[in-house]
Amino acid sequence: MRKDLSAILPDGSTFEFWEKDPEWTRELFVSNTDPAASDGNDGSEEKPFRTIGKAAAVATPGTRIRIHAGIYRECVRPEQGGTGPEHMISYESYGDGDVVIRASEEVTEFKKSEGWMLFRGFGTTNEKEDIQIWEYDLDPDLFRGYNPFCAVNILHDRLFIEYDKTDMTPYLNRRGCVFCDGKPLKQVPLYNGMGQEDGTYWVEANGMKVHFRLACDKDPKNHRIEVTVREQCFAPEKEFLNYIRVKGLKCEHAATGAPVPQRGAISAHRGHHWIIEDCEVNWSNGVGIDVGHECWHHTHTADETIGYSVIRNCRIRDVGVCGIAGMFAERMLIEDNVIEGTGWQKMELSWEAGAIKLHNSVNGLIRDNVFRNTLRADHIWLDCGNENNRICGNLFLDGIEQREAIFIECTRDGINLIDHNIIWNVEGRFDPAKVPAEPGSSGWYKTRELDVINGYGIYGEGTDRLRIENNLIGKCRHSGYYLKPVGFRMHGLERGGTSRDAKIFNNIFYDCGEAAIVFPTRDNEAEGNLYVRLQGGYLRVMYPEPEVCLNLPAWQEFCGFDLEGQNGWFDIDFNRESGTVTFRKAAEKPFGFRNQLERLKMILDPGEVREGAGPWKTWKKTGEGEYQTNVAEMGE
Repeated sequence: MRKDLSAILPDGSTFEFWEKDPEWTRELFVSNTDPAASDGNDGSEEKPFRTIGKAAAVATPGTRIRIHAGIYRECVRPEQGGTGPEHMISYESYGDGDVVIRASEEVTEFKKSEGWMLFRGFGTTNEKEDIQIWEYDLDPDLFRGYNPFCAVNILHDRLFIEYDKTDMTPYLNRRGCVFCDGKPLKQVPLYNGMGQEDGTYWVEANGMKVHFRLACDKDPKNHRIEVTVREQCFAPEKEFLNYIRVKGLKCEHAATGAPVPQRGAISAHRGHHWIIEDCEVNWSNGVGIDVGHECWHHTHTADETIGYSVIRNCRIRDVGVCGIAGMFAERMLIEDNVIEGTGWQKMELSWEAGAIKLHNSVNGLIRDNVFRNTLRADHIWLDCGNENNRICGNLFLDGIEQREAIFIECTRDGINLIDHNIIWNVEGRFDPAKVPAEPGSSGWYKTRELDVINGYGIYGEGTDRLRIENNLIGKCRHSGYYLKPVGFRMHGLERGGTSRDAKIFNNIFYDCGEAAIVFPTRDNEAEGNLYVRLQGGYLRVMYPEPEVCLNLPAWQEFCGFDLEGQNGWFDIDFNRESGTVTFRKAAEKPFGFRNQLERLKMILDPGEVREGAGPWKTWKKTGEGEYQTNVAEMGE
């Protein structure tokens, strides 16, 4: 049997896979379209339950709940968990169509909005007769104790927000959303905002009435209008339920708040050994899936098990703040997922924003995922105390207004490995011309005394012993790799982060705006890297001052780095539709460069490419001076 090389962790151990073929001792069936279905039935295939919640109330270890296609407007609250990998409780699609758990309700009773000014100043209530604003009185019976239109996005832990430099509007917006034909309208803070933009809605102060304007001033009677009424879609009320499988379900429209706490549309609620696979999460207001401790204010003992869960082959689309969240989650396996459109709430200063955001992750494996179009948030953020994690074989594409694709923060112990990934197109955030002079905590976004343009492929802050190997890092607004020390991040007897002993080996850096590598000091290593389409001082050491900006020969001579490294001048193209990377001769090259693909051939030697090696599955020569590799599956 061939060894799974992508499962080898940085310390040389193999990731511990715990899954086994479950033994089902009982099957329950659910259908909300079968005329014979009733929660008074026995749950057999002939007499199915009508709600998933009824099956959840009676399921015991070894129960497999099979759910027929339909839209289920409920929050599923498992009463029990399983007892081990062979005796789980499974909630899964029957296979006859989409099983959609929706946290919204469809509404149909609307009337024209009256008595409010659309435009500032005096005059009539509606100066433009062609603008059509509608109103809907929210039914209190829909909410059952949780009215998201009364709750603002951030209620719980908000003290870390730096009010002086943060646009508070998204934090103070209401959690409740209005959907038209499955797409959310944009919330505006004042009624007159609807006069300036269509496709918008506004919530009255008491949270019991919404006013909305559809795109192109359409009549809502000709469209499906839904309002969110529940916080989550699938979440136990009891903490620490373990060994639960959620398979093939779609969870939509959850009115989750801004983390923390980390409460997702699908929530393990501090349980361990969950399997969440083949699922979809769409348009969750705050968090998509949570698998950790939920909040740092909970007590957390050393012998308490958190994590050990699997998130596999899911599609997580258009989550407002954080796609997958987990605090103190150990031995997480996150693989083969597509996470796209995260961050539309624009809450990057909540410090919990990311397609994946984990705290204190230990012995984790994040592999073969696709990240796309993450907005003002990181694709992956590992925050504090991360040990022995591997990020392997992923595609990180098109970070929109993104400070960095991967952020490893304040990690002093153990080794973390980032290898065989493609990081492509990191736009950057906070142009120096747009950063306020000295707001908040004295310039969190400043990396030195002077502001810089950010946009990093990989950013380490107060982090030691990072390993960056065999990646393609291209089109970063500032630099492919950036590391800075953080002396003030100390707790108790701990030291500050020095950002030393990084090893940057055998990567391709392509067309980065400012630099390929920025080291804080020379107490790091770089070897065997290929620098393509880079000129000027693209290899840098910041301290001791003055900062040195070197080219490759000077980098080799004065620092002893990259003695086997090479420069190259050729083009690299990434085709998002076909999922291929093409290397071809450049039409033009500056004086002193030669078209060189030999170093590329060494890095991508077919003899070194093995099963599970990430994006570099296969590569071949496709023309004179042209090479192409097929990368990981791009999803639909």
